[in-house]
Amino acid sequence: FVFDDKNIRRTFIRKVYSILMVQLLVTVAIVALFTFCAPVRFFIQTHPGLYMASYLVFFATYIALSCCGELRRQFPWNIILLVLFTLSMASMMGFVSSFYNTKSVVLCLGITAVVCLSVTIFSFQSKIDVTSCQGVLFSLCVVMLLCSITFSIVVPFGYVPWLHATYAVLGAIMFTLFLAFDTQLLLGNKRYSLSPEEYVFATLSLYLDIIYLFSFLLQIVGGGRE
Repeated sequence: FVFDDKNIRRTFIRKVYSILMVQLLVTVAIVALFTFCAPVRFFIQTHPGLYMASYLVFFATYIALSCCGELRRQFPWNIILLVLFTLSMASMMGFVSSFYNTKSVVLCLGITAVVCLSVTIFSFQSKIDVTSCQGVLFSLCVVMLLCSITFSIVVPFGYVPWLHATYAVLGAIMFTLFLAFDTQLLLGNKRYSLSPEEYVFATLSLYLDIIYLFSFLLQIVGGGRE
């Protein structure tokens, strides 16, 4: 879709980034709670069923928002599903972060913020059309899939640090590119763009890019708790 009215575009962008900021603030708060508060950290680490429950909610809401176009454009159900999606994803990230030392978590949060700011500025200012590089992104997805399969086969026979590091670096690069891709789709000044009605889908895409970028950075630089 193409929308040429600059006022509509600006309103769309403001709405997406406003929702995204709320999502990220909630996520950072939950990650901080699960990481820095010892009683909470101990509770969630001894109740892994909570992670599975969060994952089921995440999966169900993600499928609903991704596959049901009418549902994600229907207020207030789209916001309700987005809230559930955000809380479940934030809980999962908090659970994962609780197994890393606090310095690693803070460092990765900082790196993620810097990368996101840099990619956003690049997407706003650059004449490079990342939305036309779908073949590159697809190739990276295939490489990541092959790495995941290899990793799942090799790990039972012993942990391979260099393989894990390679997988994490590729993942961080891939989601950095996806962040640029989705940001330019949002801006609407390149070959492909999103309809102004798809503010929930745009927010969902950007949020997932940032969360997965953080998770891969955590695997690269993160150190486990003693």
